[in-house]
Amino acid sequence: MKISRILACCGAIALVSGLTLAGQKDKKGDAEKGKEVFQQCAVCHNADSTEKKMGPGLKGLFSREKMNNGKKPTEANVREKIDEGGQGMPAYKEMLSDEEKDDLVAYLKTL
Repeated sequence: MKISRILACCGAIALVSGLTLAGQKDKKGDAEKGKEVFQQCAVCHNADSTEKKMGPGLKGLFSREKMNNGKKPTEANVREKIDEGGQGMPAYKEMLSDEEKDDLVAYLKTL
């Protein structure tokens, strides 16, 4: 009886640990690192307001109904805008690594 309880507890601990680690792997980007990446964006974009600089202010970007290009602000659409640029914004597809773009998107979600 004691052995079955011990095995059940060990199984439960392993399951919870596995789910926790899986959740960490699925999380993309580090917002703190993304804040550093954003410094090169801050020349043209405000992070703390919606007011336009050269480009639109990005505060609350992911809670908006749509971006300036008319698309919904999903991770994929924001990433596409970062990669492709347009309307005066340079393309960052080759300038930033995938990890830097993940970090940047994670940061933009905090605004």
